[in-house]
Amino acid sequence: MNLPAAALLLPLDIEIDPNSNGLPGIGELKQIVGAAMTVGLILAVLALIISAIVWALGANSSNPHLAGRGKLGVLVALGAAIVCGASVTLVNFFWNVGQQV
Repeated sequence: MNLPAAALLLPLDIEIDPNSNGLPGIGELKQIVGAAMTVGLILAVLALIISAIVWALGANSSNPHLAGRGKLGVLVALGAAIVCGASVTLVNFFWNVGQQV
């Protein structure tokens, strides 16, 4: 099988890895992202508390609409906490999956 001459000139193995010293301010950016994750987790806990209170008030006052909104709020707050807590692991997992393609 004969390859065209242009195909032989193309690099076949390109290796690019992320580095932490390529741009100035990477350390500060990591601190900002860490702080944003902390704020996200704190807000998720606050939303969970408020939603649980709404759920309890709705259940005790025989208000199914309020109880349903409280249940939905609890699920959303738990989902937000999972995403905030697992975001670094998820990004690393999909980075490693992408490296195997």
